[in-house]
Amino acid sequence: MGTLLSLLFFLQALAISGQPMHPRSTSNGCRSIPGDKSWPTPADWTTLNKTVGGRLIATIPIGVPCHTSFSQSTHISISTYEEEKCAALRNTWFLPETHLPSSSSPMAYSFSNNSCNPWLEPDVPCTLGDHVFTRRHNIRLVIRNTGHDYLGRSTGAHALAIWTHNMKSLELVEYKSTNYTGTAVKVGAGVSAIDAYTFANIHGLVVVGGNCPTVGIAGGYTQGGGHGPLASTYGLGADQVLEWDIITTNGTLVTANSTHFADLFWALRGGGGGNYGVVVSMTVKAYPDSYVSSAYFTVLDNGTNTDTIYQAIGEFMTVLPSIVDAGVYALWVVNPEGFFLMPAFVPGLHKEELDSIMQPALKILADLDLEYQYSSSESSTFLSAYEALTSNWNVSDYNYNTGGRLIPRDLVRNNTQELVAAIRNIGSQTLFSGVSFNVKNSVTSPEKVAVNPYFRESLFNVFLGVSINYTNWPANLAGENEITDDLLAPLEALTPNGGAYINEADFQQPDFQSVFYGAHYGRLLSIKRAYDPDDVLYVKTGVGSDRWEERSDGRLCRTTLEST
Repeated sequence: MGTLLSLLFFLQALAISGQPMHPRSTSNGCRSIPGDKSWPTPADWTTLNKTVGGRLIATIPIGVPCHTSFSQSTHISISTYEEEKCAALRNTWFLPETHLPSSSSPMAYSFSNNSCNPWLEPDVPCTLGDHVFTRRHNIRLVIRNTGHDYLGRSTGAHALAIWTHNMKSLELVEYKSTNYTGTAVKVGAGVSAIDAYTFANIHGLVVVGGNCPTVGIAGGYTQGGGHGPLASTYGLGADQVLEWDIITTNGTLVTANSTHFADLFWALRGGGGGNYGVVVSMTVKAYPDSYVSSAYFTVLDNGTNTDTIYQAIGEFMTVLPSIVDAGVYALWVVNPEGFFLMPAFVPGLHKEELDSIMQPALKILADLDLEYQYSSSESSTFLSAYEALTSNWNVSDYNYNTGGRLIPRDLVRNNTQELVAAIRNIGSQTLFSGVSFNVKNSVTSPEKVAVNPYFRESLFNVFLGVSINYTNWPANLAGENEITDDLLAPLEALTPNGGAYINEADFQQPDFQSVFYGAHYGRLLSIKRAYDPDDVLYVKTGVGSDRWEERSDGRLCRTTLEST
């Protein structure tokens, strides 16, 4: 309760002070950065810190032990290079748990501006770059929980960040409304997937969340749509929400549901995270727990069977509809090493039933004389199956620049050959994953939630990644452009007027308004204007973000472009 009150007082203080809540642009139409006359004085920060109970946090990058100097604004302090601490940091850098305790460390390294990189030589100065949280900006405001974010939306240059990570409340409730009556779970803004799954398990229940155990489920995950291992059974994360507790940008705490603040309730269910207000909790449907079955297969590329593997992938996609329509969530990966199912996952079916569902896929491999390894298992609860699934997920997925595209069923049905060619263009070079589901009927109409309606027509979500180069920043930038210009281009050509999943997409997507939000963009923009008329919250590729641009010095400036 104390955290919520502090957050509420914080936003009210900002509204009263006229700082971030009613932004003042500089004379050139930009928001202020250090050195501008409008930048807060030390006394201003001290006053604000007292208002929020001493909870302002100065940014000290976790990479400091790997550098001999650390520069913050105009202050430079010499930090003794500590070889052992630096080595330990490098050994754990790719673990999400390394970054979670930090209010500023970006897991998606592309948005660090190569600042305080532990992989550079120690004599390279450690400085706060263009995309690191600080407490410094009196106008730009960003919202951050865990930092699991491929698109740079939870970081901001010269920004003041609201860190929701410690809002860990969980409550079992009996919910009654015209749309739903039954058991539900109220989830604090900082609750991770594994925390929610464990809490539900104690009560003999399951809730919908993502694949990664450390992703917060009330933030960008659900607000961006949210697929996961229960998607083919219960739908997307956004489909589960019964109500939100949210602080609007005028400092007011409201409860948004189907009857109160219904427009805001709708927008938060898939219209993008961190853009309409500060969510402090959400209430979601809960379902009875059950046994769960999962299956895996591996087909290794030995250098002579590559063509046959891609033939198998094409035929595999033709049987995918029958797999996901049986309630299975199937994650499959293609890379230069081979073709992998990892895994097929389904609640409420026994192992033998899943084996039967997978038989057509295995027959494809056998008929093509491909050597493969197949295994399946059954767990007594969702949590035990999930923990087995994620037991080896120690390395953060944020070692990649990313892109994505939703693949509709009719493309698989009508143009498999060209789709396989596009997949091969990716999988022969780097990571390709196909996250397969059936979410068509998890809501009565695609208009019930703000999720891009294209999701409902899709058979799988393409998620691709190009490895980040930690010692060659220009090469890293080239990798980002490779995704936009080379790897995604064939998929986009095959899916004109198509879509992408907001949370697993290309942050450089040129037509993000239609690709990320589809036909819902216009309505979402109206809601953004109603609840955040001053654009207090700017989110990269968020609704209304095309009114702003981020310049090379990190300054956020108005453009001449207006959203329509």
